[in-house]
Amino acid sequence: MTNDRIDGRARVRLGGEDYVILPSKEFERLTGLAKVAEIPPLPDPDGKGNYPAIEYLRASIARSVIRDRVALGLTQRELAKLAGVRVETLCRIETGRHTASTATIDKLDRALKRATRDRERRKTSRRPSA
Repeated sequence: MTNDRIDGRARVRLGGEDYVILPSKEFERLTGLAKVAEIPPLPDPDGKGNYPAIEYLRASIARSVIRDRVALGLTQRELAKLAGVRVETLCRIETGRHTASTATIDKLDRALKRATRDRERRKTSRRPSA
């Protein structure tokens, strides 16, 4: 057995396999992100090529929220807290089976934009000065 450190994480080599040791809170966060619900499919068009508007809207919003949330590394719980909505509400929106109110969509949009700005600020503050 050998031990190393990579990016502040402990790495252990056992039986030719590498294992990473990380805090349980980080493990839970990563596990939550890995359990991202399947992205709802867009509905099929009817015989005339028209899409059912409500179903298309629900799936489109769900896909957008999931894509942005996962790109930011946020769990549903974290995004819900940032947006001031219930986790259950966010879950229903992300399944594509619930029509969210305009106010809820606005809260989610603002929270995602705020999280994006915060992430960019953190990246900028880590860059070495020239």
